[in-house]
Amino acid sequence: MISYSFNLIFFQPLFNALIFLYDIIPGADMGLAIIALTILIRMVLWPLTAKSIKNQKILAALQPRIEEVKRQHKTDKEAQAKALMALYAENKINPLAGFWPILIQIPIIIALWRVFLSSASPDFGALYPFVEAPEAIKATFLGLLDLSKRSVVLAIIAGALQYFQTKMIMPAQISKGGGGSDFNRIMSQQMLYFGPVISVIIFFSLPAALPLYWTVVSLMTIFQQYMGQKNDRESGQN
Repeated sequence: MISYSFNLIFFQPLFNALIFLYDIIPGADMGLAIIALTILIRMVLWPLTAKSIKNQKILAALQPRIEEVKRQHKTDKEAQAKALMALYAENKINPLAGFWPILIQIPIIIALWRVFLSSASPDFGALYPFVEAPEAIKATFLGLLDLSKRSVVLAIIAGALQYFQTKMIMPAQISKGGGGSDFNRIMSQQMLYFGPVISVIIFFSLPAALPLYWTVVSLMTIFQQYMGQKNDRESGQN
């Protein structure tokens, strides 16, 4: 039942969207189809991602006050929890909101992994009646990169972009190695460096289609964060 629901909700729509884009994009380029599909997915998730980015920035700015609350109620966990919830309510944020885009990405990535694997030897029986099955599929990007094989270059690019994406969201004093509590600073620095390294290792073991997808995701998230920061600066000047 779970497998059927997953196929119905995630795999089949994404597979059909990918084949449809492959059909209509000139040059029969699977890489361009993947980029177009990724952009469409990110546009659908844009409002949710925007809210998550805003929450992350507010949480990062509140870290000194959060640490102070924890110190004040170090021996009383119930009082600590109430004080933290009051702080979050005062600033109109949900500390769990940042996890929703990540949770949504997990089934999408799993489905896309199956889609990209299926695109090398597709089962066109999963296509909707209005999506035309191509005669053959070339799993290439710009005629140069075989997306069905590993790519160390794309894996490194995906990891590097994840580093810059994480660095943009951090307060300046923490990203430079100062400010905040020792624990908070250490955790932030580990997230900044450890995450991209793990991503490179994982993506190097997967078909190049996956790091290509993640590269586009990171670029769009960086752009969204940049636009948010630009709007904040303009609002501050008015």
